[in-house]
Amino acid sequence: MAEAPLCGLQDEFTCSVCLDTLTDPVTIPCGHNFCLKCLSNYWDQSQVCSCPQCRHTFTIRPELKRNNLLNEVIKKLKKTTLSPPTPQNYAGPGDVECDFCTGKKFRAVKSCLTCPASYCQTHLQPHYEVNALKHHKLVDPDRNLKEKLCEKHQKSLEIFCKTDDSCICMKCVVTEHNGHKIVELEMERKEKQKQLGATLSDIKRRLEEREKTLKETRRTMEEMKMSVVREVEENEKTFTALMRCIEEANRKLTERIREQEKREMEKAEGVMEQLEKEIKQLKRREAELKELSETKDHLHFLQTFSSRSVLPADGDSLSFTVTADFSSEDLRKELSGLTKSLEKISQRDIMTRTPSAHEAPVFALQPPEPQSRDDFLKYFCPLTLDINTAHRDLRLSEGNKKVTREGTETEYPDHPDRFGWWPQVLCREALTGTRCYWEVKCSGDFMRIGVAYKGLSRKGGSRECVLGNNDKSWSLLCFRSQYSVWYNDKKTVISAPYSPRIGVYLDWPAGSLSFYSVSHTMTLLHRFNTSFTEPIYPGFYINLHCSVTISHLIPCDH
Repeated sequence: MAEAPLCGLQDEFTCSVCLDTLTDPVTIPCGHNFCLKCLSNYWDQSQVCSCPQCRHTFTIRPELKRNNLLNEVIKKLKKTTLSPPTPQNYAGPGDVECDFCTGKKFRAVKSCLTCPASYCQTHLQPHYEVNALKHHKLVDPDRNLKEKLCEKHQKSLEIFCKTDDSCICMKCVVTEHNGHKIVELEMERKEKQKQLGATLSDIKRRLEEREKTLKETRRTMEEMKMSVVREVEENEKTFTALMRCIEEANRKLTERIREQEKREMEKAEGVMEQLEKEIKQLKRREAELKELSETKDHLHFLQTFSSRSVLPADGDSLSFTVTADFSSEDLRKELSGLTKSLEKISQRDIMTRTPSAHEAPVFALQPPEPQSRDDFLKYFCPLTLDINTAHRDLRLSEGNKKVTREGTETEYPDHPDRFGWWPQVLCREALTGTRCYWEVKCSGDFMRIGVAYKGLSRKGGSRECVLGNNDKSWSLLCFRSQYSVWYNDKKTVISAPYSPRIGVYLDWPAGSLSFYSVSHTMTLLHRFNTSFTEPIYPGFYINLHCSVTISHLIPCDH
């Protein structure tokens, strides 16, 4: 009967180090009980001698002796109701382990940011019972406690410094961030949460656009497949009919040639028969005349000479002709022209042909061209001038957003990317595979605004180094309030109202580069249509007493 009240005391007979039933129990001066082996190992591995449960420190290491009474009680409990801890309390693969369990680790229920350490339910008890531990900051189990501590002071990161955009501890506030703008983590989280919401809205908008484009692409692909099937069927019908027509023409032409051959052969046979008849007559007359010429009878010679000396008429036989040429020069010319036309058709790239000014591409899927300035601002791309490309006559300012040429030389260091002869500069940003928009404000009477491949020549005085005077760059030239565009040294004059603000819209995938005059409206000056093969860099050519400033724009969210 004495065993019954002991059935609910299993926790009292559990070692807080190994979390198993006490083995060779020992009792230390603070009153807590541990396994003899567990406590000895714990103290051997620690620099101070303290209680693993209440953290009470002993100046002199207590002598450990087994508590015989407690040992006997535990033996009796083992025979009755005492059982080992349940397996579900052990830490699994995804759990945070208790830092104070020895042997098989138990699952942590809390982590302490002050200690810093993670605790199972048993080892956590001192944080609830000991006054010195009650004020520690407990959080849900976290295996990355080191990331929540200041690397320098090993203190909890509780403050956010807006000046340095970093999380800091209280000691950092006093030692290194004095005078900085600091806020609580929760307050900064609210502000960042708003920014996160705006970012999520932007992502949602882009997802909707991409999904819409994907849907349109799939629809266009289906239409293309259907159109291809129809086109192939129509082509097969056309070419089948053409082949039938060619075969029929060949058959009829062959029949006519054979008929003509037959007529000419019959005519030739008649001519040959007549010739053979005349030859026979002429040979007989020849024999008769030879015989007459040899007779010695003068009377007979004279009596027969008149009748035999007259030859038969040969006019009819000489007028017989046979046609051996069955060709027709006109027919040959027509057939030759047809052959060339068929050769051109076979060599023509029908699907990828460049449409004319009045013809839309058959299967092109291009996003709609922006119309309003707000539409263009959706694709705003911030640009910065690359000081390593700037000619020494050019001066950069306003955070490398403005370039000016005033006639004085700047002491730039040597660099392989620097323009050595022409007063030009490129931007640092490489634009590829996307759509971008930027604006510049011009001052002066002569400058070029353009884009170029990285391979644009930088050295020498050849005009091929100038933006637009080669096949590696495209440019808009502004000269005394007049415009012209340049590519590969070819100039196209533009008639349009002048504006000191120029907008440039690049649709790299579509191979489109457009220049706009920006005022209260967007006026298209010129659009280059090409096929970009590598990243391009915005660039500028600046004449004396001129400047170009890259505008700082705010992207439109809608």
